[in-house]
Amino acid sequence: MIAFTVTFFFCRYNISFDLDLTLLSIAIIFPLVFTIRGSFRRRENALEHLSDFRSSLKTLHYFFMGHERLSHEDKAEIQKILLEINTDTLAHLRNKDCTIKDLDDIVDKVYQFTVDKKEFMTRNLRDKVFRFLKDLHESIENVYAIHTHRTPISLKAYCQVFIYVFPLIYAPTIIYSISPNNSTWITYFIVLLTEFILISLYNIQNQLEYPFDNVGMDDINLDSFKIHR
Repeated sequence: MIAFTVTFFFCRYNISFDLDLTLLSIAIIFPLVFTIRGSFRRRENALEHLSDFRSSLKTLHYFFMGHERLSHEDKAEIQKILLEINTDTLAHLRNKDCTIKDLDDIVDKVYQFTVDKKEFMTRNLRDKVFRFLKDLHESIENVYAIHTHRTPISLKAYCQVFIYVFPLIYAPTIIYSISPNNSTWITYFIVLLTEFILISLYNIQNQLEYPFDNVGMDDINLDSFKIHR
């Protein structure tokens, strides 16, 4: 709407000037591409850490379920704890305003269970459990960091402001480049199409930035990282 109104105003009063469009690419395109690449990299890192998260849970599950000295009640207890870690972590990622403290409390249950059952578990097995428990903690911390710390707000605001200012600079330049003898619809088409591309790129970046809410087509399918799928 802004692009159309601005273009109509400049065409009506025949306002035009010659401006090097390299300035626009530096001011708008470069920051947009930079933020999109950053968001895509964060999404790929999130996938990697979620894979480590599930593999650590599965390995801990194998350790406990395969231990012959643990009773069926003990195995059922630790299985419930591991499932709780899995479901609560994925549920927290779907929530934009979450805290990780309660997740720490749940993960600590695995440590407490191992300490309480140390008479049934060899030292070597306990060391392996603690090693994979460390990997589990690390993967949760990494995913939570990606969930919390996103594209700098100042950079996003900068891109958004320049996208709205863009028609004020671009429309007169297009009018100058296209001779007055040509139809004005060409000017409208070029300006509106370019503005549509910029807005689309900004929206793509905005969707990639938070890949856990299952809103965009490229969001991460968190259900595929359940311990039982």
